[in-house]
Amino acid sequence: MAALAGTIKQIAGEIPANVGWMLRVDGHADRQRLTGRSGYATNWELSAARAITVVKALIAEGVPAEHLAAAGFGEFQPIDLGTSDEALRRNRRIELKLTER
Repeated sequence: MAALAGTIKQIAGEIPANVGWMLRVDGHADRQRLTGRSGYATNWELSAARAITVVKALIAEGVPAEHLAAAGFGEFQPIDLGTSDEALRRNRRIELKLTER
């Protein structure tokens, strides 16, 4: 996280002050049903928690909170439609998108 935060802060320093930008942190989950032991009622909550965890870590490393957003997409944007363990692992992910505010 420290290396990622360093890169984000470097890029932020190169963006003109009048450009409203944000880094959207997207959390994703696989399509497996959650068990009661997971601590989350739905994959939406799990994916949002993943994104929020990354946002908090970036803030702790000095990335300005006003330039961060966390979004949870649940299991609804898979990158692999397979059912193998490997396919499910690929769908449990974080994506970063530098965009305008």
